[in-house]
Amino acid sequence: MTRFTAAELEAARDRLVPDVVADGLHVLFCGINPGLMTAATGHHFARPGNRFWPVLHLSGFTPRLLKPSEQQELLGYGLGITNVVARATARADELSAEEYREGGRQLALKVARLRPRWLAVVGVTAYRAAFDDKKAQVGPQERTIGDTRVWVLPNPSGLNAHWTAATMAEEFGRLRVAAETV
Repeated sequence: MTRFTAAELEAARDRLVPDVVADGLHVLFCGINPGLMTAATGHHFARPGNRFWPVLHLSGFTPRLLKPSEQQELLGYGLGITNVVARATARADELSAEEYREGGRQLALKVARLRPRWLAVVGVTAYRAAFDDKKAQVGPQERTIGDTRVWVLPNPSGLNAHWTAATMAEEFGRLRVAAETV
């Protein structure tokens, strides 16, 4: 993996990272917003401590562990990636409540256009802020966007110590089974 200086990472602040999407996906994963490493590389969930890619594999969504640079391969599995807020920051706590709300509105429009079977938001706090649902918990939600069902997954950031890779993989696996039975 390429090493970036602090200045190079800082230069990636506010950059936009293109979505990995297509019409009719099985699952559209939705991160909070790109981190600086993601913005610098152009690859989602690129920070080395982020557990998204290992958990995706452990849960059975992918037959092998993909690298962030292989993100386009997700489309072949019926999977995609987007974010609640498009702009890159060092930390999610740099985002305002209005950015989350506007991100939720934009995400709903994107989901209505792309029509995935499931929208999987990785991070219950981000989901609550984006969709003004203070009581949401990890798991399937009552909310739908058109015909798209919504599932909230644990945040795979290395900072989320409440969930291990194994327990995250179990929750991701529950979604995988639900997505396969539709």
